[in-house]
Amino acid sequence: MLFYVSEKGQGLVEYALIFVLVVVLAILLLVLFGSGVGNMYSNITNTV
Repeated sequence: MLFYVSEKGQGLVEYALIFVLVVVLAILLLVLFGSGVGNMYSNITNTV
């Protein structure tokens, strides 16, 4: 078989791409909503 293509690492690459996408999305959400969430928790702790 001269044209045998190994696909063993394909699943690992797909999982790595999904992981990178989730990390980038989490960082983006923290940048966009981080101060709002921090203020909300500050208001809760001040009320208690």
